Amino acid sequence: MKLNYKIVGTGKPLVILHGLFGSADNWLSIARELDKEFTMYLVDQRNHGDSPHDDEWNYEVMVEDLKELLDEEGLDKAYLMGHSMGGKTVMNFALKYPERVEKLIVADIAPRYYPVHHESILEGLNSLDLKTISSRKEADDALANYISEPGIRQFLLKSLGRDADGFVWKINLPVITKNIENVGEALPEGESFEGPTLFLAGANSNYVQQKDLPEILEFFPNYELEFVQNAGHWLHAEQPHAVVEEIRKFLK
Repeated sequence: MKLNYKIVGTGKPLVILHGLFGSADNWLSIARELDKEFTMYLVDQRNHGDSPHDDEWNYEVMVEDLKELLDEEGLDKAYLMGHSMGGKTVMNFALKYPERVEKLIVADIAPRYYPVHHESILEGLNSLDLKTISSRKEADDALANYISEPGIRQFLLKSLGRDADGFVWKINLPVITKNIENVGEALPEGESFEGPTLFLAGANSNYVQQKDLPEILEFFPNYELEFVQNAGHWLHAEQPHAVVEEIRKFLK
């Protein structure tokens, strides 16, 4: 699948993949901080942002989408970075195509299986009748019945777009809802990536824990782990300058 992506900056290629319910724009402020050092490819994964929608949605096809992008841009090798779901995509890619990865950065996700924990978000998103919603404020008020945190609601509403008939979801909500268990899949056993790998975790997040370290070592024997202080799962939004410095330090 030909994905939508934005190119920012000049320098060595760095491809960045967003997480579930996100888009390329989530990483735009980070990219602007690094635009003198890297050519960054900010990617909308399938069924997100302005990339095509498709009924097939799993890490196998998302890995092939990423390979198609690298091939299209003539990138034999690149730095890869992914957050959450995007982190699972780049980890899977590095296991399958290690020769295409210069260095790997995985933001706040581990190789293990994660049980589904987005039920209230999906229930809230599916509850919105976009035919009757007349404003983003109205959508936000309706979502508040399911999601108490204003920051999470604002993040989700970035995927609410408009067409000639009114509001539409940029995310493929029916397919994501149906296949949500695919997001938490563990990495396949038996392969490893020997290249330099940075796991960047939010200190206030529970996505990467001490119990994950043996499995991380098994898949990524040449890994480093850095915790970003005063940050949760959306570390790039909560502590952008710290994330920029960790990226810069690791890739230099």
